[in-house]
Amino acid sequence: MKHFKYIIIGGGLAGDSAVRGIRELDKEGSIAMFSMEADPPYSRPKLSKDLWKDKPLEKIWRKTEKREVDIHLSDRITKVDPEAKTVSDQNGEVYKYDKLLFATGASSIRLPFGGEDIIYFRNFQDYLHLRELTEKGETFLVIGGGFIGSEIAAALTMNNKKVIMVFLENAIGERIYPKDLAYFLNDTYREKGVEVLAGDSIESIEAEEGAYLVKTKSGQSFKVDGVVAGIGVRANVTLAEETGLKVDNGIVVDEQLQTSHKDIYAAGDVANFFHAQLKKHVRVEHEDNALKSGKTAGHNMAGANEAYTHVPLFYTDLFDLGYEAVGQLDSRMETIIDWKVPYKKGVIYYLEDGIAKGLLLWNVWDAVPAARSILAEAEKFDKKDLNLDLVMSRIEKKE
Repeated sequence: MKHFKYIIIGGGLAGDSAVRGIRELDKEGSIAMFSMEADPPYSRPKLSKDLWKDKPLEKIWRKTEKREVDIHLSDRITKVDPEAKTVSDQNGEVYKYDKLLFATGASSIRLPFGGEDIIYFRNFQDYLHLRELTEKGETFLVIGGGFIGSEIAAALTMNNKKVIMVFLENAIGERIYPKDLAYFLNDTYREKGVEVLAGDSIESIEAEEGAYLVKTKSGQSFKVDGVVAGIGVRANVTLAEETGLKVDNGIVVDEQLQTSHKDIYAAGDVANFFHAQLKKHVRVEHEDNALKSGKTAGHNMAGANEAYTHVPLFYTDLFDLGYEAVGQLDSRMETIIDWKVPYKKGVIYYLEDGIAKGLLLWNVWDAVPAARSILAEAEKFDKKDLNLDLVMSRIEKKE
C-alpha cells in the first residue's frame, strides 16, 4: 500500500492551491492528487472569459506537476476510511494518508432531456467541445441567464456567432441584480444581437440533420448548431456523506477548514465555511474562494493553525460591462444604488436589517479592498453614507 503524507481529492483550483500552501511549509512531504478530469489543474474562469478574447491557451495551466505531486488523472476516489486513514480509487488501489483534503468541487445541474447533445459548460473538455462546434456552426442556444449563461452568450456573440438565450427568469441575472439593472442587461444583450427569450424554458431538443431542433414551452421552434447550458451546480458531497462527514449545503468545516473528522479538510466550492463578515456559514462557488481556502487548507494540513477569515470576491465580464463584488448579493435584499453613469459605472449596496452585507462594484475597478473595509465596518454607516464616494475615498486613503 502506497503511503502519502497528503492526499487531495479533486484537481481544480482549490486542490492546486492546497498543493501550493503545503509546499510553502513542507518542501518534502509526499503529495498525491486524484482528479476525475482528464486534464491537470487549470484556471476554470478563463474558459468562459479569456479564451474567447484570443488570450493564449497555455496561460490557463496551473503547472501543479512542478511542485512534486503525484497526479492521478481520470481517477475517481470511491471510498475513504477515516479510521484506517486510507482512500480507495476506481481501480481498487488503496492509498494511505496522514492528511486528506476534499476539494471535490461541484457538478452541473442537468436537464431531464438532451443527453450528451447539451454542453454543460464546466470544464476544459466542455470548452474544447464548444470551440469545435463554433468552427463549423453559426447559431447557438444558451440555456440559463446566470453567471455562466450570460458569460458564454457574450463570448459567443463577440466571436460573431448568433446566440439565442432562454431562461426562466424575467431578466438576465435577476436573482442578483436590482430589477432595473437586470432589464437593462436584457436590452444590452439584444442590442449586441442576442435573441433573449426571457421567462421561457426548453420543452425539447432533438438532433436533426447535423443540427438541433429546439422547442420552447411558449411554443417557439428553431434550429441551432450547438446547445450550451449553465443552470447552476450542486456540491459534490456524495463521497463525504459516505465517509460520515458532516454535510449541510456542502461539507461543513471549522475556522481551520477541518471537517467533522480529524485530519480531513475541505476547501473550494464544496466547503461550507463560516463567513467572517456575514457571520454565518456559506458555500461560495467562485475562483477567489477556491484559491484562498485551498491555500489555507494546505497550510493547516502542513501543521499551521490558520483561521480562514478571507472575504471572497467574485467577478464577471459581460461584453464591455463587468463588475467585482464581495459579500452577499441577492435581489430580494434592500439595495442602495449610486450611479456615476447610469448602468455604466456605479456601486450597489445590499442591505439586511439596514446594514450593508454586500457591495457590487459595477465597472468600478481596483476597489475590492475598499469594499471589504466598508463591509467590515458596515454597522457604523448610516444609509445616507452608502454611495460611490465612500468607496472612492477608501481607495484614495489606501493609496
